[in-house]
Amino acid sequence: MQVVLGSQSPRRRELLAALGISFEVIVREVDERFDSDIEVQHAALEIARKKSAAFLEEHFFEALVITADTIVIDAEGNPIGKPNDQDDAIRILRRLSGKPHVVHTAVVIRYRAKQHHFTEETKVWFAALSDDEIAYYVNLYQPYDKAGAYGIQEWIGRAAVTKIEGSYENVVGLPTARLFQELKEILK
Repeated sequence: MQVVLGSQSPRRRELLAALGISFEVIVREVDERFDSDIEVQHAALEIARKKSAAFLEEHFFEALVITADTIVIDAEGNPIGKPNDQDDAIRILRRLSGKPHVVHTAVVIRYRAKQHHFTEETKVWFAALSDDEIAYYVNLYQPYDKAGAYGIQEWIGRAAVTKIEGSYENVVGLPTARLFQELKEILK
């Protein structure tokens, strides 16, 4: 069976490969903006659905297509996407410093014209970070392609994440245990 990962995220590629699934990566450009009327926790699902809809061509009918999107929601309930630049990354990390936030990853699986989806939620607590620590992280890791401006698998995850409630892999970008269980159900 052809399995397609519709994501440019290197972390999603690594996580899916770690499940032992053979797949190819095909990236389609989609508008990742979401309707401002939608509830924040549903934004990732709206974007993951847009990504899935980019694979509606007939030659993908027999393929299993996996798309995903991750969004971070700060302690005040505001969505945080990927930073635009260095200053934005610093601003975002200051917002997260010393507070909890929630990471939502929505996954859409399309197979034979049927679409299945789920959303995984993980709560993450950050220790207070100094401006120097934030600058060190942003300068060294340049987290411009990461929702919330950080990668939990990097230095900041080891130095500042004091607790998580839920799936670690979800924070990295793909809730692998849930995905594996959902795939088993779909392919029965």
